[in-house]
Amino acid sequence: MPDIALAGPSGPKPKKRFSRANIFLYGTLIMVSMYYLLPLYVMVVTSLKGMPEIRMGNVFGPPLEITFEPWVKAWSEACTGVNCDGLSRGFWNSVQILIPSVILSISIASVNGYALSHWKFKGSEVFFTILILGAFIPYQTMIYPIVILLREVGLMGDLGGLVLVHTIFGMPILTLLFRNYFASIPEELFKAARVDGAGFWRIYFQIMLPMALPIFVVAIILQVTGIWNDFLFGVIYTKPATYPMTVQLNNIVNSVQGIKEYNVNMAATLLTGLVPLVIYFASGKLFVRGIAAGAVKG
Repeated sequence: MPDIALAGPSGPKPKKRFSRANIFLYGTLIMVSMYYLLPLYVMVVTSLKGMPEIRMGNVFGPPLEITFEPWVKAWSEACTGVNCDGLSRGFWNSVQILIPSVILSISIASVNGYALSHWKFKGSEVFFTILILGAFIPYQTMIYPIVILLREVGLMGDLGGLVLVHTIFGMPILTLLFRNYFASIPEELFKAARVDGAGFWRIYFQIMLPMALPIFVVAIILQVTGIWNDFLFGVIYTKPATYPMTVQLNNIVNSVQGIKEYNVNMAATLLTGLVPLVIYFASGKLFVRGIAAGAVKG
């Protein structure tokens, strides 16, 4: 017993909470966070101020008198060209584009990834290589051919045409995500199901889908963010009556007529970015799980 008492405590020496490394690490993280959050803070406080207060020049100060009038005007009264009905029309156009595009692209890509990971067929690797190459083709080089294609099938200027475009362009990267994820699932499960007589679709619906929630969340976040924030395809392949929200936001912010209302512009920008933010914060943990579970594995 005396020998044990003289030996003292064993185990690793506890680390200091405020060591130089920790101070540097947390200091860097705080500075980076402030760098990214400062513009958001300025947007929020500006959207809650009236124009007289904004003209005083105190950009970083909180609003002396909070007003939600800029938000109301951005949603239902701001002029986006010929029409002065705010972002509300563009919001519903974006919803009509987003929902079918996400459902179609993810459904097809998940089946593609499942087939390429467990149901090898002759030429599957060549097919996969060609598909992945499509992810690296600049969108700008495809604009004119797609215009001709949509015109010939009667979808130019229609929301259905834009849904088709987003579905096709989302296919390569989504197929890669699903293929890598399904390839990380133990092959023994697949073989056991085959021995039990399960076919292609039964294995897909009863085994693969229940295990693929994280990667579906990853795919949904990627597609929602990309489709909702798209401006290039929206302004080219639609017309004023079917413009998505991002195109209408551009028309509001870059309007050269009348008084420049910065509070309305900030409110419109926040409204436009609200949907991707809500979806990400609601499913952020699953997003990280999907990435860690094989979304970027080879």
